[in-house]
Amino acid sequence: MRVGTWNLAGRWSTAHAAFLLALDCEVLLLTEVPRVASLSGYASHATKADMAGGRAWAAVWSRAPLEALEDPHAASALAVVDGTTYCSSVLPWHTCGDKPWGKGTHAERMRRALEDLAAVLTPATVWGGDFNQSLEGRDYAGSSAGRATLQELIRRLDLDVPTAALSHQIDGHRSIDHIAVPAHLGVAVARRHAAGSLSDHDAYTVGR
Repeated sequence: MRVGTWNLAGRWSTAHAAFLLALDCEVLLLTEVPRVASLSGYASHATKADMAGGRAWAAVWSRAPLEALEDPHAASALAVVDGTTYCSSVLPWHTCGDKPWGKGTHAERMRRALEDLAAVLTPATVWGGDFNQSLEGRDYAGSSAGRATLQELIRRLDLDVPTAALSHQIDGHRSIDHIAVPAHLGVAVARRHAAGSLSDHDAYTVGR
């Protein structure tokens, strides 16, 4: 089983489709997804809300049929595939503004978003996307308090985040795109896939 995540940065082309197919994932947890995007052999479910015109916040794509569930947060998509619940999320970043996070500091916005997600996430959920938060090393996109709140929820759910130690597209930065999996699954491999000019984010996969 292989799961991938990638922030498409609102872009779509035949090159984007080829890149995703080459990842060879059973499930993709995508963010900043153009509404026009589709991939042969994959079912999809995207957030009702748009991040920008024609761009969903997040989506779950699957080779197997999926059951779309209600969005747990405006920037998160939720679906069931083969009995497992998958959640694809964009989490707030330090310059994100109020919508759909509400007013306040980055830590306050993160706390509110995670409270909504905590109502549906379980220790059996696979959760990924653009968390806008490194989990190791210096943080550039989020905040120390936001990281602490995110890490506490990950611990409470008993999830492993094998992408935490991987690098960002920007040299010297840790990834802010993550895949959190149930600890009992024993993920063997986590990899970064360079996206080049296709996006300002690289893609990440985890698998057994």
